[in-house]
Amino acid sequence: MRLPTLFAVAAAALLTLGALAWTPSAKATPAGQTLRTRANFNEGWRFELGKVDGAERADFDDSSWESVGLPHSFSIPYFRAPSFYTGDGWYRKTFTLPSGPTGRRYSLEFEGAFQDARVYVNGVELAHHRGGYTGFPVDITPAVRPGRNIVAVKVNNDWSATLAPRAGEHVFSGGLYRDVWLVSTDAVHVPWTGTRVTTPDLSAAAGKVKVETEVSNSDAASAYVDIKTRIVDDKGSVVAVMPEAHVRLAPGETKIVSQMSAPVKRPRLWSPDTPVLYHAVTLLSVKGRERDRFETEFGFRWFKWTAEQGFFLNGEHLYFRGANAHQDQAGWGDAVTNGAIERDVQILKDAGFDFIRGSHYPHDPHFAESTDKLGMLFLSEAPFWGTAGFSNPWGASAYPTDPAEFAAFDTNVKQQLTEMIRINRNHPSIIAWGMDNEVFFTAKDTLPQARRLLKEMVALTHELDPTRPASIDGAQRGDIDKLGDIAGYNGDGASLFPDPGIPNFVAEYGSMMTERPGVYEPGWDDLPNTPGADKTKEGSWRLPWRSGEVIWAGFDHGSIAGKKFGGMGLIDYFRLPKRQYYWYRNAYAHIPPPVWPVEGTPAALRITTSSPVIRRADGTDDVQVIVSVVDAQGRRLSNSPAVRLAIESGPGELPTGRSIDFTPDSDILIRDGEAAITMRSWQAGITRLRATSPGLKDGVATVRTLNGPPFIPGVTPLAADRPYTPYAPPVHARPGDSVFGLSNPTFASSSAPGHSSRLVNDGSPGTWWAPASDDTQMSVTLDMERVVDVHALTLTFPKAGPYGFVAEIQDMQGNWEKLVEQIQGQDTSAVRTVETEVHEGRLIRVQLRVPPGYPAGLAELQIRGELRTN
Repeated sequence: MRLPTLFAVAAAALLTLGALAWTPSAKATPAGQTLRTRANFNEGWRFELGKVDGAERADFDDSSWESVGLPHSFSIPYFRAPSFYTGDGWYRKTFTLPSGPTGRRYSLEFEGAFQDARVYVNGVELAHHRGGYTGFPVDITPAVRPGRNIVAVKVNNDWSATLAPRAGEHVFSGGLYRDVWLVSTDAVHVPWTGTRVTTPDLSAAAGKVKVETEVSNSDAASAYVDIKTRIVDDKGSVVAVMPEAHVRLAPGETKIVSQMSAPVKRPRLWSPDTPVLYHAVTLLSVKGRERDRFETEFGFRWFKWTAEQGFFLNGEHLYFRGANAHQDQAGWGDAVTNGAIERDVQILKDAGFDFIRGSHYPHDPHFAESTDKLGMLFLSEAPFWGTAGFSNPWGASAYPTDPAEFAAFDTNVKQQLTEMIRINRNHPSIIAWGMDNEVFFTAKDTLPQARRLLKEMVALTHELDPTRPASIDGAQRGDIDKLGDIAGYNGDGASLFPDPGIPNFVAEYGSMMTERPGVYEPGWDDLPNTPGADKTKEGSWRLPWRSGEVIWAGFDHGSIAGKKFGGMGLIDYFRLPKRQYYWYRNAYAHIPPPVWPVEGTPAALRITTSSPVIRRADGTDDVQVIVSVVDAQGRRLSNSPAVRLAIESGPGELPTGRSIDFTPDSDILIRDGEAAITMRSWQAGITRLRATSPGLKDGVATVRTLNGPPFIPGVTPLAADRPYTPYAPPVHARPGDSVFGLSNPTFASSSAPGHSSRLVNDGSPGTWWAPASDDTQMSVTLDMERVVDVHALTLTFPKAGPYGFVAEIQDMQGNWEKLVEQIQGQDTSAVRTVETEVHEGRLIRVQLRVPPGYPAGLAELQIRGELRTN
């Protein structure tokens, strides 16, 4: 028996950090004073990785630091390696402020800093923010002065027991990886994200607009403030003028002022098919002089989640079909531009999807701006996450196991939830707030605490935003599914909870681990196992009371669980579609798949770009560059030779600097005859790109960058080269570890004269095992004669060089499992110590990949781990 509908919502609308970015229309008062400016603050930073004493001081010398622009990640260039640096990173920037009238306020708005950030201006610490996925403002007025100023930011990405998330399977690279803005306002102003817009009593015939505006007075004197708000449609016409409001503010006081419009007749309703947006324009005046102007984008729409009939938008039933989306992309990692975010939303919409789950943390504020403008429903999720344990620290219990940490963790989760809702509360595309993902992955005795915290998060969400439901996501275990208003079930939850009696949807299905090109099929996973579904009939699991289904995942992503685990996307890490994507585009958008490329005789390379221009030279836009292998007739082939893409001239910058090498057997992939990467620029001008491969005609393309300082050849500094090397974490001995392998039995695929396999563990790096000259396997196996949990391997090669290898362990059932792999060129050291996940077994096998011109062989193999049994 189904319960009554638990949640029906009338429209809430959109506030964006971008709503402040109306600088082109910045207006001056009669006295000539600008009301509000919001300047991009991404360019011209200095960066240093590691602990640096005194870097917060204004007189600190940072001239030797790397020059970077934002968005920036500690890990650039990053290509899905499971390990990443953790620790401190420092950013410094010099900026100049003009002399101006007293009473001006200055603030920095950080859209995200992962994950513990301290902000200093002119040596004064002004803010400490804990939380890697939510933005925060910093009032810098007390520390700045006319003329030269220095801002320094220390960012730390170490795992913390009291900071959410404690667990997750993506990557947690540190950095100022989202945009930063410098905002100037009058003393009387609307603070950061300081409006809430809702549309009560909404129908297709008419709807009111309610605007709640925070008004602050930072002046030394009281102020009597007049508040005027008008509603403007997408054509620029005023459709409503709200009754003027008034408020008296003491010095330092902030109050919320509420205004309600008369009904707007026949408003254009927001939906995925009609993503129409309106603006609320609010003016603050004191004694007839305008002091601030604040614009808020919003949309008219209403929706309803029901337990009996599913989801409704604007009164019409909608079974949504969506995808989960992580934020990171090839090369730049988490530090993606707004332009790249827009392409992510657009490519999913182009396939016919109409819903995105922001897995599993609050995304860049531009993500919701993009779902608003392009027309995609969006679930924004708080970073309370659990996952199956990994050896990485982020495999911890979702909720703390130490009672001394409970209160601090609860506070941090609620802080980030509050920030997520405040930043995103007016986006019409957002139809639910996600509380979590799979927090049943917590220590058994902490599950009651996790449930309690979920209940408190739901109550807080209702308080902060009564217009949207709170969703418990990944709710298929732990009896957590009915703690909120909606349940989102992952994986087998689709079949375990076909009719739970509350509004629900399938939050994850699919999980196909494929590299591009992959297979042309949907990968329904557990959906056809829904009770009552006809496995021969596609879509028969779309039950009348189920609201929708969301595939795992939209895009490949970096993962601490390894590349295979992070390779479940419809679209690969370089943002090239797999064949599964084309299946959905055909089924949902009714666009036939392209002709698949086949092997042929390659003749040339071709470069195409996602746009002929980069719109802004400020870190908010970029362009995707695609290199394809073609035959003499220009037809795409699946041949995948090594390709170099280089910036021949102009201001462009790749994550690796001025060039990048794609190979079919590396982290920087060319597959199925195609490779891609994104390029950004910090100056205006024309960038000329050239793709080369031996024996093929070069591919050439140009991209023009607009709206920035001009690039001057020979004068403008070029981007520094950043060669890619996957991060190798420091190896630390674990308690109980021992060293194994010395003089144990060995076996080899073959042995060259004088280089038998016994030399691989004789304790002498001057002797080595070598395979026979005609051996194509080139493998050596070491029998530890005992069962060991292997934690690390030390390999010594005959000489330093770009050797590659794959090390495997045989489990007790006789199956070989990969311990660790290094591709050729990933490391050139003669002696390498590499950590592994904990693997239990007796036999270790190493297969070599020998670069041309280097002696084949392995001089020493040493195993470190914990003895299980003799």
